[in-house]
Amino acid sequence: MEAEKRVAGVKQSRKAIREGRAVRVYLASDADPALTGSIAAECAAAGIPVETERTMAQLGRACGIAVGASVVAELLG
Repeated sequence: MEAEKRVAGVKQSRKAIREGRAVRVYLASDADPALTGSIAAECAAAGIPVETERTMAQLGRACGIAVGASVVAELLG
């Protein structure tokens, strides 16, 4: 994942999905399903691939933030 081509967090990721800017979404395996379930459904409806192999801490580190991230969206170009 390249730093300038992704957003972290439920709100920013949902916005990217709805605007058609997300090409892949990462859902933390240890995140609350109440938060990630609706994102997974939106991705399925939009045909966006979802990966769930990483933890919140791993996603946070990958994004360069000091806290965990439950959702990260990789963006177009």
